[in-house]
This record gives sequence, structure tokens and C-alpha cells, in this order.
Amino acid sequence: MKKIAPHWQIIIALIAAVVVASLLKLVDTSPAVTSTLKVLGLIGDLFIQALKMIIVPLVVSSIIAGLAGLAGFDGFKRMGLKTLGFYLVSTLSAVVLGLFIVNTIQPGLIDGQPNTELLEVFNNAPSETSDADKARFTDGQQSQAADWTAIFKRMLPSNIVKAAAEGQLLGILVFSLMFGIAMTQFPSKQMEPMKDFFQSLNDVMIKITHWIMLCAPFGIFGMMVNTVYNSGADVFLLLAPYFITVLIALALHMFVVLPLLLKFIGKISPIAHLKAMKTALLTAFSTSSSSATLPVTMRCVQDNAGVSKKTASFTLPLGATVNMDGTALYECIAVMFVAQVMGLEMGFAAQMLVVISALLTSIGVAGVPSASMVAILIIMNNCGIPGAEKAILALFAVDRLLDMSRTAVNVFGDSCAAVVIAKHEGEELHPTYTK
Repeated sequence: MKKIAPHWQIIIALIAAVVVASLLKLVDTSPAVTSTLKVLGLIGDLFIQALKMIIVPLVVSSIIAGLAGLAGFDGFKRMGLKTLGFYLVSTLSAVVLGLFIVNTIQPGLIDGQPNTELLEVFNNAPSETSDADKARFTDGQQSQAADWTAIFKRMLPSNIVKAAAEGQLLGILVFSLMFGIAMTQFPSKQMEPMKDFFQSLNDVMIKITHWIMLCAPFGIFGMMVNTVYNSGADVFLLLAPYFITVLIALALHMFVVLPLLLKFIGKISPIAHLKAMKTALLTAFSTSSSSATLPVTMRCVQDNAGVSKKTASFTLPLGATVNMDGTALYECIAVMFVAQVMGLEMGFAAQMLVVISALLTSIGVAGVPSASMVAILIIMNNCGIPGAEKAILALFAVDRLLDMSRTAVNVFGDSCAAVVIAKHEGEELHPTYTK
């Protein structure tokens, strides 16, 4: 019997989750439904935790092993500049696109005037917002949001073991880069045992990734049943203009801007790359976590696109930390949308501040579900937008699907960088990429 492809397994799981959640809604809130949701939620949580479990050893081993394979510091500098250059272009284009779309559609206005119904929603925390969501802004993150230096402090954690335990990927990335570069400064023969260790560790982590992904359809099914079941319809209707605006902008960036960068910078077939990344994109959409999807992204880029382990190990962990196209775009639209509803005039200077803020804060955002909400709070506080906390709580009600969508854009942007850099490094990609 022919095995079902991984991306089809995930698609079937997503469809089944929608059907099951709809049926459970009809039964309402009986004890059996509550127990079923709890069990399915546990399955989903275990899948996410399994992916998160391997992130730190995978990132550390892949970056260090990748740097060890480069021709000393010059090789790192060449690839690093190319990678950061591509990330800057793609993220800036995403923010500018988001700014253009939100100014064109103006989802926070009706006939040129602020939407009073939406303003009322902002002034009253929606009942659909969960206690967990509200807790995000009562556990000290509001004070952190005003501190721009926190982003830079996370780059150099005082305790790398603690940073690893807390999943602070930015600090882990910087430490791994420093460690890998330092290795290149010693004689090759002296570093050979350490290179072999990290390469072997990386191989083992990739094997564990393969095992975890065999369980992906079940984990995604468990997560999505709970997500669909708990979605509130009333707030969706009120925030529909905002919701649609974000989706339009994300779709344009993913299916127009990034393919153009692939075509003209990398001379690569966008369709071939989309096909190669199917499993990673579906996983990103389902988990809402670019960090959790990183193992899958690396596997797709290497196995389906033909990118070398050296290039994938350097570009993708870096991208999962600093390259957040979808997040930067979303932050820009969310801030402008709230300003429109509040009736605030955002001139050119204020909008440029939003653009720069979105670029900077997207770098420091953790690759976990809804982490960008804290970044949006940072931008709104710095732009002097009143009622920022209440507005964020209102946006939380419809954030799940938007979070899933922007995560897929984030992951696709990272993968585009990997194949473009690989092509410019003279690597032979899969034959379909040049057709």
C-alpha cells in the first residue's frame, strides 16, 4: 500500500479537526465533550512539547556544525552578510507592504470615521478572551514592553544554561555563533573531535525529528480541535475588516513578494519551492510556532530543496530568530488599525516610527504562539497610542488564525533565504528548481 505523503496527512488531520470540533459544538458542554477536549488538548500539547524539546540541541549543534564546515571566519562573514542582507530586504518589504495595505483598506474606519463599535470592543475586554491571554499582560510583561534594551540584553544572557532552559533562542543563537567562530580560530586537527561531536549530535537530533514528525497528524488534530471549538464568532464578525486586511497582506507577501525575490535574486522557481516546503508550511500553520517548526523546515529544505546541511544549519536557525516577515507585517497593520479605531492621525513621521519599530521588535519576538502581541504593545506605547492593553486583549480574540497564517509566512521567508543563499554559494539544488 502506498504511503500517504506527510503534507496530505496533515491536511487530513486539519479537515478532521474542523469536522470533529463542529460536532462537539452541537453537543455543547457536556462532561463527555469536556473530557474529549482535555484528552485531545493533551495530545496536541505533547506534540508541541516534543518539538520544543529538541529545539535547543538542534539549533546549537546545527549552527556550530555548520560554522565548522565553513572556510574559517571569512566563510562565515560571506554567508552571514548574504543571509542578513536577504532578511533585511524581505522584512522591510513586508512592513512597507503592510503599511500600504492598511492605509489603502483602512479597516478601522467607516466612511472615513473611526468605527465606534470597534472602539467599544477595545474599551471592554471581550468575554471570549481567555484568562491565559489576559495573564500575558499582568505578569510583568507590560513593564518589559517599555524597555527596548531587553531585546539586546537577551542577545547576551548572563547564564546560557538558564537561557536554554527558558527557550531564549536569541541568546542561544549568539552563543552558538561565537562558539562556532571561536572553533575556526584553532588548528583543524585540534578541533576535529569537537567537530565530530557536534556533527554527530546534529545527526541524532535530525533522526529524533523524523520520529516526532511521524506523530504530527495526531498532535495537529488534537490542537486544532480545541482551537476551532474555542473560537468566538461574534468578535470575528466585528473584527472582520481587520482580519481580512491582515490575511490579504500576508497572502500578497507570501505569494507575490517572496516569489519575486526567489525569481529575480535567486533565479529559482517559486512553484518548485512552494511544493518543497508543503510539510513545513502546514506544520507552521498548525503549531503557530516558527521555533517548533524549525526541525521540519530544516528537513524540508535539505531533503526536498537540496540545500546543503552547512547552509541550512546556518541560515534557518538564524532566520527563526531574527527573520519574521509575517510578524513584522502584522505588527505594522495591528498598530495602524488600533490608531484608526482610536481616531488618531498618524502622519508620515509617526508611520515611519511604526515601520522602524516593527523591524526592530520582530527581531526580538520569540517564535511561539502570539508572542508578537507583546511587541505590538511595545510599539503602541512608544507611539503614544492610549488604551493599548485593552486593544491588545480585543485583538487576542481573533489572533489564533492570524498567528497561524503569519507563522507560515515567517517560515516560508526563512526557507526562501536558505535556497537563495545556497544558490549564490554555488550549490546544486533539486532539478525542479531550475525548470
